[in-house]
Amino acid sequence: MSKGLQQIVERAVAQVLDRQLPKLQAELVERVLAELPETTGAESTGGGGASSDSLVQAVSSIHAGNTQKEILKALLDAGTSYGSRVALFVVKGGAASGWQARGFGEDESIKDFPLDLSTGPAAHAYQNRTVTPANIAEMDRRFVKQFGGPENEQLLILPLVLKDKVAALLYADGGAEGRLDAPSLEILVMSTSAWLEVTSLRKQAAQKDLDSVPPIDRPSAPPPAPVQTVSAFNDPFAAHSPKHIAKAPPEPEPAAEVVEVAASAASASAAAAPAADPFAGLSAEDADTHRKAQRFARLLVDEIKLYNQAKVNEGRRNKDLYDRLKEDIEKSRATFQKRYGSTAAASGDYFQKEVVRSLAEDDLSVMGDSFKK
Repeated sequence: MSKGLQQIVERAVAQVLDRQLPKLQAELVERVLAELPETTGAESTGGGGASSDSLVQAVSSIHAGNTQKEILKALLDAGTSYGSRVALFVVKGGAASGWQARGFGEDESIKDFPLDLSTGPAAHAYQNRTVTPANIAEMDRRFVKQFGGPENEQLLILPLVLKDKVAALLYADGGAEGRLDAPSLEILVMSTSAWLEVTSLRKQAAQKDLDSVPPIDRPSAPPPAPVQTVSAFNDPFAAHSPKHIAKAPPEPEPAAEVVEVAASAASASAAAAPAADPFAGLSAEDADTHRKAQRFARLLVDEIKLYNQAKVNEGRRNKDLYDRLKEDIEKSRATFQKRYGSTAAASGDYFQKEVVRSLAEDDLSVMGDSFKK
C-alpha cells in the first residue's frame, strides 16, 4: 500500500470513528447496564442505592467530557450519588497525593494530602489493581485523623487503571449518611477508564490526520521535529504538583506515560531504577508488535470484565470462572489469534496470561478444572 493511499484510509477511518462515537457511547451504556445485577441498588452497602436511570445519567455525564480533566471531574461529581464522600488521589512515582474531593466539607483540604501506599487498603488496591473494601480502622491513620471516618466504618478504594498502570485511586465512604454503592462506583470507574482511552484514541486519529497534510514549503525554516505517533496518554494531572513530592528532573519524553508506577510495594518505597525493557533484545518492529499485542489482550479481557462483572464475581467465589465465561473468553481469544497469532508476538501467549492475571487475579484455582493451563 502506498503512503498516499494509507493517508487517505487513515483520514476516512478517523471520520467514520468520529461519526460513530455517539452511537458507540450509547451502546456501551446499554451493555453495562444490561450486565448489572438486578439487586445493584437494593443491596449496596448502607442502603439507599440509586436507580438504573440515574446510573445511565452518571455514565453519560462522564462520557460527555471532552478532555481528561473534564472526565475525571465528572467521575467525582457522579460518584457523590453512590458515596457520601469521594476523593481522587493521583499516583506518581510510587506515591499518592490528593487531587480533588467531594463531600468532605472543605474539599480543598484533600489537595496534596499524601496517602500511604505501603500498607492498608490503599496499598492492596494499588498493588493488585482491584477494588478493595475495608474498615476505617485499616486506613492510613493520618487520613483518619485529618478527615475522620464514616458512621458505619466501611470504605472502598477503587483503582483507575490506564495503560495497565494505576494512574489514580478513588476513595469512597458513606460519611454520616451511610450511602455507599460499591457496584455502581465500580461501574463508574471502569467507564471512566474506558472513556479516557476512547478520547485518547480520537486525539491520536485527529493528529494522524493533521500529520498527513504536507507542510508549507518554507526554505528559511528548519524542518519540523518528528511527531511521536506511539499510543500514549497525556497526563490529566500534569498541572498538579504535590508539595510533598520532590520535583523530578525533566524527562526527554514527558508524554510517553501517564504516570510512573512502582512494580511492587518494595519499589514504591525505594527510589529504584526503571525496570529493564523486556523487549530490549528485539528489533524495533518486533518489540512494537509485542507491546501492541499485550495492550490488545488487556483491552479484550477488560471488555469481558466490564460486561460480565456479576459472572466474574460468582466465578471467583465458586471457582468455576472459565465455565461461566467460556463463550466470551474463547471469542476474544479467537479475535486475538486472528490479529496476532501469526506475528512475532504469538510466542508471548499474552491473551492467556491476561486472562489469568486480570480475570483470575493470578489465582488459577478460580478458573476451574476445565480451563487449559
